[in-house]
Amino acid sequence: MGDGQWSTMRPMISPLRIMLLGGVGEIGKNATLYEQAGSFLLVDAGVKFPGDEMLGIDLVIPDFSHVVAHADALRAIVLTHAHEDHIGALPFLIQQLPAANPVVLAGAPLTLGIVDVKLAEHGLRDRVEYHEIGPGELHQFGPFGVEFIHVNHSVPDAVALAIRSEAGTVLHTGDFKFDPTPVGEDPSDTQRLAELGREGVLALICDTTRVEEPGRTGSERLVGEALARIMGEAKGRIIVTTFASNITRLRQVMGAAHHLHRRVAVAGRSLIRNVEVAHEMGYMPETQDTLIDLRDVRHLPAHETVLLTTGSQGEPASALARIAVDDHRDIHIQKGDTVIFSASPIPGNEMTVSHTINNLYRRGARVITRRRGTDTEHIHVSGHASKEEIRDMLRLSKPRYCMPVHGEYRNFVEFRELAHEMGVPEDHIIITEIGDVVEFRETGAVKAGTVPSGAVLIDGLTQGVAHAVLRDRHHLAAEGVLVVTLTIDGESGQILAGPDFITRGLFNEESEHIEGLEDEGKRRILRALNRLQGQPEHSVLVTKTREVLEGYIYHHTHRRPMILPIITEV
Repeated sequence: MGDGQWSTMRPMISPLRIMLLGGVGEIGKNATLYEQAGSFLLVDAGVKFPGDEMLGIDLVIPDFSHVVAHADALRAIVLTHAHEDHIGALPFLIQQLPAANPVVLAGAPLTLGIVDVKLAEHGLRDRVEYHEIGPGELHQFGPFGVEFIHVNHSVPDAVALAIRSEAGTVLHTGDFKFDPTPVGEDPSDTQRLAELGREGVLALICDTTRVEEPGRTGSERLVGEALARIMGEAKGRIIVTTFASNITRLRQVMGAAHHLHRRVAVAGRSLIRNVEVAHEMGYMPETQDTLIDLRDVRHLPAHETVLLTTGSQGEPASALARIAVDDHRDIHIQKGDTVIFSASPIPGNEMTVSHTINNLYRRGARVITRRRGTDTEHIHVSGHASKEEIRDMLRLSKPRYCMPVHGEYRNFVEFRELAHEMGVPEDHIIITEIGDVVEFRETGAVKAGTVPSGAVLIDGLTQGVAHAVLRDRHHLAAEGVLVVTLTIDGESGQILAGPDFITRGLFNEESEHIEGLEDEGKRRILRALNRLQGQPEHSVLVTKTREVLEGYIYHHTHRRPMILPIITEV
């Protein structure tokens, strides 16, 4: 496959370097940096949602320090589509870039529309310059020519990128599938992909999320049919939850509701924002005469109502999670409600989704989830290519080299076997880790070191939460905390009050042994401090108090709480 394509290239002035800042060995925070002749092009800037072990963390973004260090040479940020795992980190990146020069953001119309609202919320709209690109158009950004190629995904305006440089053409698929019957758009442009294959593709950077799934991913049109049938059978109120950025799915819910003479209300800030943008840009005409304000739902009969909500992944702060525990201002579950999960749990979210479903059942709702081999199988289909579609991508593009992305390590191994089966030499299939640099020269492709990379943690307004903070949070969660307060005379060093204990997560407050344990702990602190000679420094008092309690508490409880002495001088 692809024989002779390398030898037809013109001599290179400088190597093409591809740096993987995210989206390899993981699902999420997709970001790939290209460099040629001292110029840089960033493809996507996404987030990943935190795992259960990341206590208090809201988002995880790539480490963009290498991008920031070369901000003057950054020609553009090119976006493949409008999902959070591809655009969600943009506000955090743009905040780090110099304000003097606007950042060029290139994308399809809907992608830029959703990004624009996001940046406006962060007060960053005036820091960017939008370049709207349509499928088939070629735009030049420094030494890079970027062509958008229409592909199908679970949001309109998804594109693959043909990135042209002196080294050759790199085909960056973005998230894709080959849907023969998409909703509201054309099928993927396989003809253009085949033309690129005949012209010569140096490297394929390929989405591998579902490479382990045999066959082909189901068409989005199947979802519309399944939703229309299930919604038509429901007697009471209908609540549908899906990803906030799945515009195609939202559109199908709107269409089915309109056909059933039901009105639709939307709950969840991100969902409201995306529906408004999609409607204003003409991607969701079904909202006309169907959409109503959430507060007006109470005035409609249940059989005339559909609610669209966030929370398909059980996110604790989402609209559906709050509805499930009866903590939503406007929506309360009624007996006879039908709740449809038009999404599958992302790996790692199964437990939180299960909690939400159980709480909905407790309140009398009927819950419908996707189950293979049943009549609910098609209430959700993936937006990612399965094995046969990835095989098609390889067959059409005929790449000389391949690099799997948007997948975990096992996906990469599966892709390597598939690409080798399709004729790509095994040493031309490059499996990378985050931070790896792959360099293309006249002599071939090699790994050429690493750049700063990894995960940056976002906690509220804090960007870059230290791992030491997470370690402390785990310590607090696992072992509890013991606060010791003492008041001493600043001149004599005499203890005037205390020690007093405040504990959280350490003792069972109803235990009869607590009082004795605390009294003995206080006596030990007093003995130890009274033995100190002269007027000890504040730090000595703190250290001695902690030292006395650590051994004593562990001996009686086998726990190592975080001990925080607070010593006040008067």
